[in-house]
Amino acid sequence: MSARPFPYPPRMLVSRMTAAPPVFRTSALAAVPHGFLGRKGGVSTGVVAGLNVGLGSGDDPRAIARNRERAVAAVMPGGRLVTVYQIHSAEVVTATGSFPDDRRPHADALVTAVPGLLLGILTADCVPVLFADVAAGVVGAAHAGWKGALGGVTDATIAAMEQLGAQRDRIAAATGPAIGRASYEVSDDFVARFCVDDPANERFFRDGRPGHAQFDIAAYVAARLASAGIGHVEMLGRDTCADPDNFYSFRRATQLGEPDYGRQISLIGLPERDGG
Repeated sequence: MSARPFPYPPRMLVSRMTAAPPVFRTSALAAVPHGFLGRKGGVSTGVVAGLNVGLGSGDDPRAIARNRERAVAAVMPGGRLVTVYQIHSAEVVTATGSFPDDRRPHADALVTAVPGLLLGILTADCVPVLFADVAAGVVGAAHAGWKGALGGVTDATIAAMEQLGAQRDRIAAATGPAIGRASYEVSDDFVARFCVDDPANERFFRDGRPGHAQFDIAAYVAARLASAGIGHVEMLGRDTCADPDNFYSFRRATQLGEPDYGRQISLIGLPERDGG
């Protein structure tokens, strides 16, 4: 998908959206409740208008709470949302219950085998990754920015799922909306960091203007999943930066000089067992 040239056309800012949030789902994870959500279908207003779920934004906390409720209802009604305080790391939390907002553990991935929990990862250009081993009844979710991706957050998530009984050859994974290569300009020093880690990583970069390259972070994350032994990997292929109507984007907000930016959420969970 090619990037839309700047400046982007003006967005319509609405005071309240009543339609249910659209949910992007994948065939890879069709056996479990899951979904990648964007900015549509929420109640936030102003520059973060829509389904902003970011506690770190300057949005009205009541709107954020309502948006989170709407997201949960769209993916797994009655689910107990579990999120972490994301820090661009490879840290993984094994969730047995939800955390109070002010006591969320610092991490960038979650796994669980507890029915009724709905794992949530927030992004605004980084790659959200959802995982499931249906046979084992284990799911996971990871936030893969470039630091976490290079540091092995997806590998750590797979290992944590195995500790709960999952088998990597049975795990399916999907990557959600993230900044696309046409929108993600990086420096040659950035490229070198990835190529020092593995010379084969050069294939994820395309030449750009002098001293720069275009990075396909979603393809990099998908390749790491495949290298880790995940046999079924699906990529949603939506560019957050180039699609202001449907997604929030940190890079786009920065380039436009906007004072704040929203975050979208990706969710996966295990339904409650019958009678439970």
